[in-house]
Amino acid sequence: MSVPDSVSLLLEAPLTEEQYFQAATLGWMTELLQAFFLVSDDIMDSSITRRGAPCWYRQPHVGMVAINDAFMLESAIYTLLKKYFKTHPSYVDLIELFHEVTFQTELGQLCDLLTAPEDKVDLDNFSLDKYQFIVIYKTAYYSFYLPVALALYHQNIATPKNLKQAEDILIPLGEYFQIQDDYLDNFGLPEHIGKIGTDIMDNKCSWLVNKALAIVTPEQRKVLEENYGRKNKENEAAVKKLFDELKLEQIYKEYEEKRVGEIRKMIAEVDESEGLKRTVFESFLGKIYKRSK
Repeated sequence: MSVPDSVSLLLEAPLTEEQYFQAATLGWMTELLQAFFLVSDDIMDSSITRRGAPCWYRQPHVGMVAINDAFMLESAIYTLLKKYFKTHPSYVDLIELFHEVTFQTELGQLCDLLTAPEDKVDLDNFSLDKYQFIVIYKTAYYSFYLPVALALYHQNIATPKNLKQAEDILIPLGEYFQIQDDYLDNFGLPEHIGKIGTDIMDNKCSWLVNKALAIVTPEQRKVLEENYGRKNKENEAAVKKLFDELKLEQIYKEYEEKRVGEIRKMIAEVDESEGLKRTVFESFLGKIYKRSK
């Protein structure tokens, strides 16, 4: 929905049926891109469930055929682009945008897989710099920058300047969103977020563990070393208790206010002379600021 929403905000008007169809089709391509990533990611992570159901590769009669299914999902993007946008003035730009964002996401995924393998816990591998790289490349580009860039190309108003402005705001927004996700994984209520957080057991290079590593005493670090990334509730509880002792909830809330203030300042400085609208970014920020799910 971010693509039709962004197109509507750029036009400052409701979309015609044809405009909505085109923008929604680009939105569906973004969904296909995510589906391609998630089917692959679940295999790489040996995940059990996705959105409350068994992962695709764990479905009866699927197994490793899921790898080819993931490729098919990716190919569907370019089939749809050719079918509906072949005569669009930005056709080549749209193709290149999808290829570029796919590559960026794969770089983030690679860094994530190498930094936090599920079967080998090594906290020396973690750092806030690595975390930032993973988050920006694995999540922020395809989830935040891509829909707005698609909307700009759809309207034929994409320029190097407004694409850069969009990137400069949307990448920090995407980073904030993922940090918020990491916070909710531990401090959010399962009935709100719709799942039970597993980052601690899964040895995730999350914002919380990186913040903890930066402020722990040697004794507290030992607690992390002995309990993080272990697949049982007792170890997880020990880490959660340490996160509470370190007042990570308060540290997150201070980070949130500071970061949102910086993002609002960037939005206020957007140059609207080339068709970009501040409301596009305000809409994204409005959806995620202080969310509980």
